[in-house]
Amino acid sequence: MGRTILICDDEPIIRTNLKAMLSELGFDDILECSDGKRAVETALASFPDMAILDVSMPEMDGITAAGEIRKKLKIPIMLLTNACDAKTAKRAAENGIAAFLTKPLRKQDLLPAIEIALRHSEEVEELKERIDDLRETIDNRKVIEKAKGMLMEKNRLNEGDAYRAMQKMAMDKRKSLRQVADGILKEESHHA
Repeated sequence: MGRTILICDDEPIIRTNLKAMLSELGFDDILECSDGKRAVETALASFPDMAILDVSMPEMDGITAAGEIRKKLKIPIMLLTNACDAKTAKRAAENGIAAFLTKPLRKQDLLPAIEIALRHSEEVEELKERIDDLRETIDNRKVIEKAKGMLMEKNRLNEGDAYRAMQKMAMDKRKSLRQVADGILKEESHHA
């Protein structure tokens, strides 16, 4: 796996058990700390691939810490809890928690939770990238359409000819259609 994981619990025995389980699961770099404030500092200093935080800790609880970490790092975070009530679950969901692990923690529950959290995190990131690409495509299309409209009006061209003229400019100048469109609009705004 070769992944780094941050674990945070104020009970040393739980950290020791968790560490042993994670080592067996192939995590070779395990960072540990005992309170939420340190968890935030450690995460932001060392960029782990994921984190497991105890819900109730001194200084700063696990959910608050998770929220702070996820503002800066989009890593999956799982919470360790003795019992999960509806209020805690709602707060966790609002702070982007990937999964809950209940104590006493069993190794057979840990691996699937980690796998799902990591997979989910990758999918979310891929979706965000796809949405950004789509936005850019739509944005480009709007600008190109606007520039094409100006060419049609200015040079009394039909739509096909205006588009071909822009394609030719793009090829001649070795620019993208969007760059050509931006140029046309800029030129027009100077004349306007």
